[in-house]
Amino acid sequence: MIPTPSSEVIYLLLVFGLFVVPKMLQRFRLPSAVTSVVLGTVIGLATQSFADDPTIKLFSTLGIVALFLFAGLEVDFTELKEARAVLMEHVAIQLGLLALVTWLLTATLIPSTRIALLVSLAVVTPSTGFILDSLAQFGLTSREQFWVKSKAVATEIVALAVLFVALQSQTATQLGIASVALVGLILVVPLLFRFFAAVILPYAPKSEFAFLVIVALICAFATRNLGVYYLVGAFVGGVAAQRFRRELPSLTSDTMLRSVEVFASFFVPFYFFGAGLKLSAEDLSIVAVFGAIALLGVVQPLRLLSVALHRRLSLKEEWSATMRVATPLLPTLVFTLVLAEILRERFVTPTWLFGALTLYAIGGTLIPGFSLGAAAPDADLIEPNTEALPGEAPLAPTTAALMSATLTRRDASAPIAEERPE
Repeated sequence: MIPTPSSEVIYLLLVFGLFVVPKMLQRFRLPSAVTSVVLGTVIGLATQSFADDPTIKLFSTLGIVALFLFAGLEVDFTELKEARAVLMEHVAIQLGLLALVTWLLTATLIPSTRIALLVSLAVVTPSTGFILDSLAQFGLTSREQFWVKSKAVATEIVALAVLFVALQSQTATQLGIASVALVGLILVVPLLFRFFAAVILPYAPKSEFAFLVIVALICAFATRNLGVYYLVGAFVGGVAAQRFRRELPSLTSDTMLRSVEVFASFFVPFYFFGAGLKLSAEDLSIVAVFGAIALLGVVQPLRLLSVALHRRLSLKEEWSATMRVATPLLPTLVFTLVLAEILRERFVTPTWLFGALTLYAIGGTLIPGFSLGAAAPDADLIEPNTEALPGEAPLAPTTAALMSATLTRRDASAPIAEERPE
């Protein structure tokens, strides 16, 4: 009789599967996150070994918090301000796209405008943390990376605000109380950083990383209790730390960013694995597959065209250049998975919708890898960047003038039921 492996052996095998197998499959242009979701789905359908596992839940929470903390730390308001004209146009276009998709869903499948808006957010919002972590794989120039990062960050800030309103808009009273609580959180976090810098850090050197993660967790659980999930609070914590960089530069130094990135890289696979575990056979029905195909066939071309056409008209770029910026913005993986879970937990939605959104997220995440390449090319093969970015010293006077002038030129089922009564 074969002995049953101990829990320690099972967790070791799981860690091997989440950290080694995805790396092996990257050669086939499969993102590690997608592999982790698929592994979770296969194991979840085959066995109930990790069903409701508290360790997986804890590591998943740490993963989502770390990912949005990293995204918040990457928010550089100076850079956003330098390119504000183009970014404001981009955000306006994305809000228009969000309204269009919401209208299409309301007119076809989802009679509830509120639920349709949440589904629209799930399918049009780029997953900033995931995108930033993947940028190095695509061989983009520094200028292209700047625009991808700036557009993803700007879009996610607005999307999080829309998400907050959508989830708290059941009554005006609820929205008002939640708004006051969120504003209070935003005001308190900088005070925590000042207290840490003045009282704790002098007697606890090199404790910035631990304190930053703790603050992010506090913010994440606070917004979770407000009903807007962990991601809003973690993002707020990262942005607050970024705004505090003058008083405490070590909080947002390159070393700190790298530390948060490494921290996230360990726990994020557990989040994706946990998301895969939540898929059941009913979620992966034929209706869910066709729903995902429909979303990919309609929404992703609209998203790609909205970015590419705007850059073509606003920045006078060639179509090939616009696509190199628009394509990396397509993944919505984390945002879609989070909202799919919220929709299933808090609203009466059919089982196929959860599966369709998950499959849509996986499909959209695969597109950049197959379009732009899965691994960063040799540095010598990348065309050198000759255009000055906002805030950078100019490399070529004529190109810098052109860039400055460009930037300143423009300062398948039944309808879904309503929300589940609380």
